Amino acid sequence: MAREATEVASIAQKVKARGRRHLRVRKKIRGTPERPRLCVYKSNRHIYAQIIDDIGGRTLAGSASVYRELFLNREELDKKGVAELVGRDVARKALSQKITEVVFDRGGFLFHGRVKSLAEGARAEGLKF
Repeated sequence: MAREATEVASIAQKVKARGRRHLRVRKKIRGTPERPRLCVYKSNRHIYAQIIDDIGGRTLAGSASVYRELFLNREELDKKGVAELVGRDVARKALSQKITEVVFDRGGFLFHGRVKSLAEGARAEGLKF
């Protein structure tokens, strides 16, 4: 019983730490109409990306691994592969709206693994950051 309580406490600490990191990053990063913010969120199962104009308060483009039409053959890919597809998709949507440069907001997550794969996928499609 005591072990379960410490596991719950450590999960709560991890969530708090990510929140603090996210606030620290967001103090410095601001999305503008000329250079919007590419925001990343990941859960254990899915990954989400949005391109946001913070001044106008609008989401300009977005993609996620929950979109069925994008990932019909997702069973063949690992989580990093899916993250790269999400990055490519959000970059295509941004480029169709003539957005070529963004500011990358990792959302308090460390820049490795799925977050890095998403960024590499977006860069591969031509998004600059």
